[in-house]
Amino acid sequence: MTDWSWVAYTVLEVLIAFACFLGNALVVCAVCIGIRDSLREPTFCFLVSLAVADFLVGVAAVPLAVLLDGWVSVTPDLCLLLSCVVLVLTQASVLSLLAISVDRYLRLHIPLRYKALATQRRTWMAVSVCWTLSCILGFTPLFGWRNYSSLTSDFTNTSSSSSISPPCTFLSVISLPFMVYFNFLGCVMAPLLVMTLLYTRIFRSLQGHLKESCPQAQASLLREKRLACSLALVLILFAGCWIPLHLMNCLLLFQGPQAVTRGTLYTGILLSHANSAVNPVVYACRIPKIQQAYSQIWRRFIVRLNCFHGDKQVCQSIKGSRANHIETCGSGGKSTP
Repeated sequence: MTDWSWVAYTVLEVLIAFACFLGNALVVCAVCIGIRDSLREPTFCFLVSLAVADFLVGVAAVPLAVLLDGWVSVTPDLCLLLSCVVLVLTQASVLSLLAISVDRYLRLHIPLRYKALATQRRTWMAVSVCWTLSCILGFTPLFGWRNYSSLTSDFTNTSSSSSISPPCTFLSVISLPFMVYFNFLGCVMAPLLVMTLLYTRIFRSLQGHLKESCPQAQASLLREKRLACSLALVLILFAGCWIPLHLMNCLLLFQGPQAVTRGTLYTGILLSHANSAVNPVVYACRIPKIQQAYSQIWRRFIVRLNCFHGDKQVCQSIKGSRANHIETCGSGGKSTP
């Protein structure tokens, strides 16, 4: 890549990282603070897990992607460890999406047992299992399936002549067979196929229930269908953003380095990172509860900002509303007309 292309790539990565950080932090705040008792619902717990993974993409994965392009010189073991962090976060996103699809499937197909089965304790246990599996699968190269024999020899030769370590790059320590056979086919494509099957059955069942149900029950089913469509859209965007990069890895493995230009590879990396910045926008546009929570958070932020800048009328209205709330609570919840 030319110098201006590298500058453009770096600037875009910084913008994506900022969008991931801000958007997903807002999602976590909206679900945990803005929506009452939202964490009692399994779907929102898994959405928070997905938002945390996307948040960490902006905080950790994107900076590491820029640095692990030959810009830092570290030991091979540290280079491998930093590269695995990106794999862990990707796997956490995949497993969170899988948990969401399983949750919606169970909610629809066993509605009578669902509430007893999907307790808050079991939900957070499922979230913990997702992240534990993500760490195990993402850190697999640390246990032997790695590709830094050449980097180790370079490090040995370099350390004998100087104290400077060789440049660290992702593909110098993560092998392409691992990325294609294990990560892509086993850890990404297999869950995506399962999720596709689950959502296909979900939509078929919803369509059948809508035809057979009475008008009173159709409103609830339509809400369920809208939420399922929104979550399926998140899944489609994930597949559309990540599969191109994995296909490039396949080309690199089977046809060699000349099969994919550097600019095309960087475009695929940008697209995969952009997925974490797009998800909060989907939530805001498609999920009504999160829309309402967003609006409440922004309203509170603007009110407090006006109060901070000395808008006395706004401050007085805040104090007045608090006083009324305290008076109402003190009178046993009864207010005068």
